[in-house]
Amino acid sequence: MWILNLAGWKAYTTVAEPPKSVICVAPHTSNWDFPIGELSYLALGRKASFLIKKSWFFFPLNYFFKALGGVPVDRNKRTSVTQQMAEEFEKREHFHLAITPEGTRSLADKWKMGFYHIAVLANVPIQLAYIDYGKKELAIKEIFYPSGDEVADLAKIQEYYKNVTAKFPEKFSLSKE
Repeated sequence: MWILNLAGWKAYTTVAEPPKSVICVAPHTSNWDFPIGELSYLALGRKASFLIKKSWFFFPLNYFFKALGGVPVDRNKRTSVTQQMAEEFEKREHFHLAITPEGTRSLADKWKMGFYHIAVLANVPIQLAYIDYGKKELAIKEIFYPSGDEVADLAKIQEYYKNVTAKFPEKFSLSKE
């Protein structure tokens, strides 16, 4: 927390952490989002995992990524990434998977729905986390339970992020598609 405070950032949550969840982290417009997000979540006394290509899991980087919470994804497997992550949730008693719905730091026309489909298939809630560069804060103030109505749920989720300031606001979109 002292590193964040030194840089003028604050991290907080107003909700209890469920045993398992997908963490929807937005906006994602900068390489700084990962270290700020990782430091903030650790400062809250929590540990999150993230997806990383299996090809990055080679010695000695595999130890580094595993320590940070990296979960290798094999895109050559017959099962989808959604199915692979649902299996990870099934295997673990506690598991929190952070995903940026934009899927890129560039402007995305629409959000990728993998975070949502993983939560539905694994039957876990979604923690709504934001990184606000205007306020210099990372916060989790809502737990969202998917209803299965993807369109309606996405509208509610994106509403949560409407007043959040991205590092590069021109790269952040809340398109409803």
